[in-house]
Amino acid sequence: MKSPLLTLPGAVPAESVDEGVAAHYGDLFREQRALADGTGFVDLSHRGVVTVTGDDRLAWLHLLLTQHVSDLPAGQATEALILSANGHIEHALYLVDDGETVWAHVEPGTQEALIAYLESMKFFYKVEVENRTADIAVVHLPAGSIAEVPQGVAVRETPYGRDLFLPRADLEAYAGQAGPPAGILAYEALRVEQHRPRLGFETDHRTIPHELGWIGSAVHLQKGCYRGQETVARVQNLGKPPRRLVFLHLDGSEVHLPVAGTELRLAGDGPDGRKIGFITTSVRHHELGPVALALVKRNVAVDAPLVAGDTAAAQEVVVEP
Repeated sequence: MKSPLLTLPGAVPAESVDEGVAAHYGDLFREQRALADGTGFVDLSHRGVVTVTGDDRLAWLHLLLTQHVSDLPAGQATEALILSANGHIEHALYLVDDGETVWAHVEPGTQEALIAYLESMKFFYKVEVENRTADIAVVHLPAGSIAEVPQGVAVRETPYGRDLFLPRADLEAYAGQAGPPAGILAYEALRVEQHRPRLGFETDHRTIPHELGWIGSAVHLQKGCYRGQETVARVQNLGKPPRRLVFLHLDGSEVHLPVAGTELRLAGDGPDGRKIGFITTSVRHHELGPVALALVKRNVAVDAPLVAGDTAAAQEVVVEP
């Protein structure tokens, strides 16, 4: 869905999966600094919004999600995954229960497949699943923001800021009072700095939660009874994941960033060395310069210098080998 905030001065539309909102409003680094300082907001109205209501909503979701939500207190934010039977990540949900309704936002365009799966698992449970993307917009306020939250709006309070489930009809009016807008590129730069994975960016068809550090934050190890749980338990108790997420500091003298999918090699092996990983997200950060998230083979030494295409890269451990 195309955001009305694309008419704001300086707005440059984002592309690909983030199409529909602004990539930036004319000054990427200024927007990053504003978010880091706790001012402004990010229009995430392109994200899917799904609600679950009914007396059984938490008990039912507890059976389907990787997170422990059966006793989730009202107002407490959490995140959860839905896995395939083989333990591969299929959906990521960022949710909160307001005492009557579970609100979740998901990656753009994934809500219909998610709802289809949830509907297929309703059985005799007293729940109703609804796609609210058409009438609810997600707005992000950074950590430290003192912007007012409209009364009656569901809010996810996290260490990284607040996600508001705002009526889409109120989006333009709220933007006028919430401070300077920041584009999705500024939001992504801070996400990379915070080492937070994103479905469809850090994941592919065979990604398991351990590889991205989603154990704990999105996967509860003391619960079972969800699809893919056997793989999670086996890797946790008996082995190690085949890949691990790393944070990369990239050579700042290069004009172009290595794009997602750029192959990683050991610097000492030269341009013909074997592939040991790939870039998942690369950004220009207002303080750190060019940085990226990447997946590498688990046995790559944590201090090994790497190259991403022709760009030198130094690792910072996110997931322990």
